[in-house]
Amino acid sequence: MTDFNASKPIYSQLADRINKQILRGELKPGDKLLSVREMGIQSNVNPNTVQRTYRELEGMKIVETKRGQGTFVTEDQAILNEMREKLKAEEISQFVDGMHEMGYSNTEIESGLRSFLNKVNGGITHD
Repeated sequence: MTDFNASKPIYSQLADRINKQILRGELKPGDKLLSVREMGIQSNVNPNTVQRTYRELEGMKIVETKRGQGTFVTEDQAILNEMREKLKAEEISQFVDGMHEMGYSNTEIESGLRSFLNKVNGGITHD
């Protein structure tokens, strides 16, 4: 968990990782995050960076800090659903922008995506 991209701030990348752990269900609503110190050691980053990550997530209401107890994943399902939709939109936007940069039209992107999903799902669609 120590590979970071130099083009994006580490605290932001750490927040993305935590968000994805929540989306995958590795961190559930109400789960306690590692302490700032433990997360710093595990991620091989300065505790100040972890503190900033936790502050950012708290500002987005994805986590909440309880004085003397630690930092916990929110139990507010509406916030978690909003985060899930926001991250999905960001990923799709990056994908579509990249495809457009390579010269693909929306129709070609959609057709290619449908074909890909059909192969991955063995022809089963989940519409």
